[in-house]
Amino acid sequence: MRTVEAMLVAEVVARLCEEANFVLEENIHSAFQRGFEEEISPYGKEVFAQLLSNAAIAAENRLPICQDTGIVVVFIDLGQDVQVTGGSLYGAITEGVRDAYQRGYLRKSVVNDPIERTNTKDNTPPVIHCRIVDGDRIKISLMPKSAGSENMSTAKMVNPSKGWEVIKEFVVDTVERAGPNPCPPLVVGVGIGGTLEKAALISKEALFRPVGHRHPEEIKAHMEDELLDAVNKLGIGPMGRGGRITVLDVHIETYPTHMASMAVAVNLLCCAARYKTAEI
Repeated sequence: MRTVEAMLVAEVVARLCEEANFVLEENIHSAFQRGFEEEISPYGKEVFAQLLSNAAIAAENRLPICQDTGIVVVFIDLGQDVQVTGGSLYGAITEGVRDAYQRGYLRKSVVNDPIERTNTKDNTPPVIHCRIVDGDRIKISLMPKSAGSENMSTAKMVNPSKGWEVIKEFVVDTVERAGPNPCPPLVVGVGIGGTLEKAALISKEALFRPVGHRHPEEIKAHMEDELLDAVNKLGIGPMGRGGRITVLDVHIETYPTHMASMAVAVNLLCCAARYKTAEI
């Protein structure tokens, strides 16, 4: 049994929180550059130019890419042969978030209760999803999720007899209704199957896949291409200013489901597409 100190987990989480807020992943930066080159709308092209400039300033000066530094969503793959010592795993993750948001002067947006709505003043607690996997490693995938994109995300139980067309219609309709509100260009995560909460969960997991990386199964990769083409034909464009590129990519994840059910969830990730991953 391998042991990992809770303090180390907290340090890694704090570093990931800061890096996610200050530095875009290379695949997102490259997608912005392609968008600038390929967007035919002059207004849309200008948005991509501003996004690239903003990313450069944020990275150089260690400033937030976006003023909404989000609620922190953490996915943990915990190896069954590793034990966290010197504190609890969830406590360490929470402490890491607290340290990063206080040390980095990041905006604290979390309220203690959805009804009372008193700010916790340290952006905790994070939203943590943990699964037990083989091995003796801890994989931490972290995303500061902004309200603008999260508020336009949705889930629905659709009629399974309607098949792919009703799923496609739901995804396209979700992006169309969202319009400029989630700050496009977006990454769209689509979760299909399982139960209602499972579809929502895997739709968010899908957002961690790098832009341009297709689903390994050919039929689902084709579905992703079809959805990408359909949503970009909406013409919403960068920041809703019109153009060809409303969405940078669409990622689909699926899970086995009941023969009488079809859960579909759509999670939108704004142009401040912030996420980081590390392994201990």
